[in-house]
Amino acid sequence: MTISEATKLSPARPVSVRPLIWIGAITTGTVVTNLFAPQILVGLMSRSLDMTALQAGLISTLTLLGYALGLLLLVPLVDLVENKRLILRTLGCAIVAAIGTAMAPTPLILLAATFILGASCAAIQMVVPLVASMVPPERRGQAIGDVMSGLMIGILLSRPLASLIADSWNWRGYYLTSAVLMTLLGCALARHLPTLQPAAMVSYGALLRSFPRLLREEPVLRVRSWTAALVMASFTAFWAAVALRLPDAPFRLDAQGIALFALIGVAGAAATPVAGRWGDRGFARPLLIVSHLLIAGALALCAWAGMIESRIAALSLLGIGAVLLDFGITTDQTLGRRAVNLLQPEARGRINGLFVALFFIGGAAGAAAASAAWSYGGWTAVCAVAATFGVLGFITDIATKTGSE
Repeated sequence: MTISEATKLSPARPVSVRPLIWIGAITTGTVVTNLFAPQILVGLMSRSLDMTALQAGLISTLTLLGYALGLLLLVPLVDLVENKRLILRTLGCAIVAAIGTAMAPTPLILLAATFILGASCAAIQMVVPLVASMVPPERRGQAIGDVMSGLMIGILLSRPLASLIADSWNWRGYYLTSAVLMTLLGCALARHLPTLQPAAMVSYGALLRSFPRLLREEPVLRVRSWTAALVMASFTAFWAAVALRLPDAPFRLDAQGIALFALIGVAGAAATPVAGRWGDRGFARPLLIVSHLLIAGALALCAWAGMIESRIAALSLLGIGAVLLDFGITTDQTLGRRAVNLLQPEARGRINGLFVALFFIGGAAGAAAASAAWSYGGWTAVCAVAATFGVLGFITDIATKTGSE
């Protein structure tokens, strides 16, 4: 018996979808901040605990490594374990890990806590497929878009919020605040999440061994993961380098100004519900083409902004470019999520875990490419490299229609 034959998903009772979507969006947006906040807090954390340069560098690395392992090892349990219980227990681990990070007295305890926190943030990718399973296929894009808007807002707000909380309190205050918010969300989830019981008659090991088969059998998963990885590379390259560019002429922003500039990108999250609705109406393919062209065009504007002398004009042009870039990226992400969540319902947990793990690999590649481009040719080279990822997405759109229906 195959996994697809052995598994059947069914909610235990009727649920009200709209509150579930809102709670899912708020949960994903809140939890995901833990993945990116260390990038802005690492200096404060390392100084307070007298960490070596190597130990400090491991803070963000172990957080994201933990998340990657959580995607591959914990999210597949969605296809095997009752979903509500799994999400609440994973979120509970995240709360404990956040408190442990805030209270960590030594570097080793801090690193262990951040690793566990990163792995527990995989709860995000358990919520998304559960919400997707509660709506009919013709409305799934809209639902995923609404939840994804919370996720993208959380990603974009994570750095400025962490900076503001650390400035007002300290870095430990950020993790305590995160623990409190996740606790409140856990109470809301316990009240509103439906019970979704998979009936898989296979072992956990069989679920993990099915990953290669899913990639081999599902071309939609391969193509949409590929373009999602490309746009995530653009996103990471831009936001990793822009903080290095903004202090210099013509922008001349201080640390608070850079944090405020990061808020501009939140406007891009408005694209997620729109993209989801239009995807449901059959416009996924043209939207994907536009999104990838938009990424390339936005980065051309950002490169131009660094070449003009007027500070106001430069900041305005860079801000417009950042918003358009995030519009393009969130559109691809939303439509990709919609496409993969229309695949095998009995494998939705594994498919979502694979999809996110693959596009995070793209994010790592984007960060590495931005570092090399910055060293070689500065801001213009970074924008050129990031735009190239968008062009590759456009080429993929022209070469295949897979996953764009």
